[in-house]
Amino acid sequence: MPFENLTDENIMLYAAKAYDRPNCVMSEFTEDMKRLNYLKRLFRRYHKHGEMRERLILNHIVVLHNIFGPEASTRILFYNTSKDDYSILKTYLLFLNLMPEKVRGINGKDVLSSDISVDMKIAEVLRNLQ
Repeated sequence: MPFENLTDENIMLYAAKAYDRPNCVMSEFTEDMKRLNYLKRLFRRYHKHGEMRERLILNHIVVLHNIFGPEASTRILFYNTSKDDYSILKTYLLFLNLMPEKVRGINGKDVLSSDISVDMKIAEVLRNLQ
């Protein structure tokens, strides 16, 4: 399989292949890919300032899952997210019931859910959204 392992060389091709929007133009794909950078910024803001924009983060994750599908979006998210932010990402994915036991092939390694902690501060905020 050509996408067994996601790397800098194949991530964009993998994302384009998984992109599920018929008749879209390149600019729409580019805009949707920017959501990954927005999430990075939101995670960084949470780390640095404790500011959490939980509804915005949830929205970006849901949109990514809708356009790339569950497996591809999760792989792309983990590929694009710093290991320091895995606990943030996992907490949101668990809330949305989208976190798999294993995310395969991220820079030569599988990411196991059991190896990532849950951010309890975020979990509490998400619990109160329901």
